[in-house]
Amino acid sequence: MLVYVLSALVAGSLVYCALTIAAARSYLATRPAQASEFPPISILTPLAGADLGLEANLRSSFLQKYPNFEIVLAVRHDGDPAIPVVRNLMAEFPRVPARLIVTGEPTCPNAKVYSLARMTEAARHDLLVMNDSDIRTRPDMLATIAAEFADPAVALATCPYCAIAGKGWPSRLEALGMNTQFMAGVFTARMIEGVKFALGPSAVVRRSALERIGGWPALDSYLAEDFVLGKRIAEEGYGAILSSVRVEHHIGDSSAADNLAHRLRWVRSTRRSRPKGYVGELFTNPLPLALLLTGVDFHFWPWLAASAVLRGISAWAVARWVLRDAAFWRLCWAIPVQDLIAFLVWIAGFFGNRVTWRGRTYYLHRDGRFELVPMVGQPVLPSAGRAQTTRSSAPPE
Repeated sequence: MLVYVLSALVAGSLVYCALTIAAARSYLATRPAQASEFPPISILTPLAGADLGLEANLRSSFLQKYPNFEIVLAVRHDGDPAIPVVRNLMAEFPRVPARLIVTGEPTCPNAKVYSLARMTEAARHDLLVMNDSDIRTRPDMLATIAAEFADPAVALATCPYCAIAGKGWPSRLEALGMNTQFMAGVFTARMIEGVKFALGPSAVVRRSALERIGGWPALDSYLAEDFVLGKRIAEEGYGAILSSVRVEHHIGDSSAADNLAHRLRWVRSTRRSRPKGYVGELFTNPLPLALLLTGVDFHFWPWLAASAVLRGISAWAVARWVLRDAAFWRLCWAIPVQDLIAFLVWIAGFFGNRVTWRGRTYYLHRDGRFELVPMVGQPVLPSAGRAQTTRSSAPPE
């Protein structure tokens, strides 16, 4: 009986691999028209410390070849190490309208959403590009976004990303998984059911559509606010697309323990956000399933070979063909290791309701909302400081 079950699961995973290859081709076949109009755009970037590569990441926003845009950045307090980096860039690019605001401590569980809400209040324009501080873009990002949003039906675009690892092996394996497994799921979901989600590192939304779903306050208690944003935009009948803009997601280095905590936070959040989809992720693990089948009955070794071949082609199609991951050929041999780790983490995701984020522990509810588990003597929600502008740069008259 076990052999039949595993055989069915492996067969399903092989079909899924074939779908990811088709999905990669489908994504590449869609090319946006050149922008004929250039609506004003606001770039919003929340900051929390001066991570490795921060200056280069932020500089890519300042280097946008676009006639009418502004940059709004936010930190929680005046002592944030990111502030000198931002000020240096503002001095280097005096013609780029840029503002840095101090938000104070968040008054909601999701600190990123709190920062986005404060930046949206300060932003002047309707099109809001939300780039995390670890995102690096090409200079033509905004021009491409303008072309895609020339269609008035489009209210949300989310940008696929190529994860750029740090020097440590935990980071390298995670980036390999993002570029070959996670993004494969993103492209496949787009092909099968359309875009009903957003990716947190980089997304674009019309302010009017955001307000229609209740604004940022409607999302500030969700851990996976990006997924909920895309889901609610789609439910309102707005158009949502996977942008042709591909960005770099510089994930940096972390210890094995921190990396595991990050992976667990990710999968537990996914399980709460879309429980049926999370169960379906079983089919995204062809190699671990084929290894189990071969371990039960060695006569099925051709299934393992077929899984290795199809998984390799799928990984290449997504990581190299679509995302242009320069590190793929150096790391592709580690795909079985990454897949085994991802499979075990996926199993672990079914258990536990707590996640760790930036040194704090949160309880995750069934509907995807989460709340801080306070330490002794710590309030659940700290009082918020009033958002204030610390510098504004505007183009000359």
